[in-house]
Amino acid sequence: MSLSYRKIQLAMTVLGIGILIYNIWELVTGRFPQNQAIVFIIECLLGILLIYLPEMLYKVIKIRIPEATVYFYWFFLLISVFLGTCLHLILIVNFWDKILHTVSPMVLTAIGYGLIGLFLGSTDTKKVSPWLFLLFGFAFAGLCGVLWEFWEFACDQFGAMNLQRYETMSGKPFIGRSALMDTMGDLFTNTLGALIMSVFAAIQSRGNTAYFLSYRLQKMPEKERAPKKL
Repeated sequence: MSLSYRKIQLAMTVLGIGILIYNIWELVTGRFPQNQAIVFIIECLLGILLIYLPEMLYKVIKIRIPEATVYFYWFFLLISVFLGTCLHLILIVNFWDKILHTVSPMVLTAIGYGLIGLFLGSTDTKKVSPWLFLLFGFAFAGLCGVLWEFWEFACDQFGAMNLQRYETMSGKPFIGRSALMDTMGDLFTNTLGALIMSVFAAIQSRGNTAYFLSYRLQKMPEKERAPKKL
């Protein structure tokens, strides 16, 4: 890991701890209902833990994510967990959720490129069309967006969490087309984010498949996996 990687990781951790202290203060002062304040604290703790997810993946499944992709992931973590949820921008800015649904598929598209690079292994990339990367990355982000809506539906079905905004804050249910607007808006912005990333990659690559190797997920070498002899 580079020095800049460690500095950004440390800065993210310090920021997360600072926001955690703020959320604890909100609990103590009663700014939010107790249950809601506790949820903010739990999500902040999880956010701090998720900063180290790329390194956990490397230790558990022996795959390293490129630093540039990790930086993008940290940016999404910043605007979603720390700013959006724990500092409540998602409650203050009514379109903040749509921003998250646009940025997250960009990260997922990049991960899709990385997965294809991993699956290709030692294949000569000169023989591979860049469209394989572009289409898989776009499709991977789209599938993850659909699976996320399934998750929100399950939370609403069994936990009445109103994540898909099927009713007003006062509990009055939307009827007909109005009940679909939040979900369809999420799917649209998810597709838009994946499309933006795809267009960006297409322009940057200029038809050269080698460009996508910078996204490749790297396997730990076999000699590093083997346990050291005593």
